[in-house]
Amino acid sequence: MALNRVLCVLAVLTLLQRAKISFLCLVCGQPPLNTRIVGGMVAPTGYWPWQVSLQLSGKHFCGGSLINNEWVLTAAHCLDDLPDGNLTVSLGRQTQNGSNPHEVSRTIARLISHESFNTTTTRDDIALLKLSSPVTFSNYILPVCLAAPGSTIHSGEDVWITGWGYLSERGGLPDDLMEVEIPTVGNRQCSCHYGVGAITDNMLCAGFQEGGKDTCQGDSGGPMVIKYENRWIQLGVVSFGTGCARPGIPGVYTRVSSYMSWINGVIDTTTPKQPGYVPFKSMGANTDLSVTCPGLTPAAPISDGKFLTKFSRNTENSS
Repeated sequence: MALNRVLCVLAVLTLLQRAKISFLCLVCGQPPLNTRIVGGMVAPTGYWPWQVSLQLSGKHFCGGSLINNEWVLTAAHCLDDLPDGNLTVSLGRQTQNGSNPHEVSRTIARLISHESFNTTTTRDDIALLKLSSPVTFSNYILPVCLAAPGSTIHSGEDVWITGWGYLSERGGLPDDLMEVEIPTVGNRQCSCHYGVGAITDNMLCAGFQEGGKDTCQGDSGGPMVIKYENRWIQLGVVSFGTGCARPGIPGVYTRVSSYMSWINGVIDTTTPKQPGYVPFKSMGANTDLSVTCPGLTPAAPISDGKFLTKFSRNTENSS
């Protein structure tokens, strides 16, 4: 705990000249009930208190994460061409059908997608939602920490994904919040599937080579998190993939550490309500630098290329 506080304060001091950083990082990412999707298992109640469900006319369509007491982070494609309906955010929710004694719901006061979001390439797939009124933190509703700029994530880091997405590529939606642990995949290796230029430095990938566990439609906008000491840090936002849990095909996520300036520019930086930013650094050598495949040479810059068929992982845009 002491080490985490030192790291958090150091991150604040290092970044203070570039942006106003709040000391919410001293309390974020520490769910008191957590002592530790496709192919996943039911998440125990209270384990992921930052997980939110985006609801359109009472039906779940995307996930998101609470980053302070009135802002939710999600994917821009979740908000693209939304049909008419009553958009709400559910926090502290465990099941989509049944009793949720710890649940709090809010309508949306502001909806902001990244101005450079591209629906064709899915670049800058990130958005923020301001709740109609702040929420009170509890054991079941807490903010997650965000990866600070300069964070590094090598291949093979074990990360957790949570959501109410499809249980298989052509399956149904679960009632209960699901969790799954999968390894990160380097961007070069990921580019070998999606095409040279498709995976940018503002994205990251994750999934098993053998498949079987992954995010799917309905998980879009949800958080990819990793535990560092006693704190959970959000590294990614569920973005897109080719199918779900297919062998050799990782899912793609928006890299949170690339967007601190944008997030701070949207949130009122004159208040102490900013998210908590915590640096994460992978240890050891980055083996992804030596990955090669047709069109990709070791350590070469990635140029523009073509995508293979893919779909975003929200239920509104799935057929």
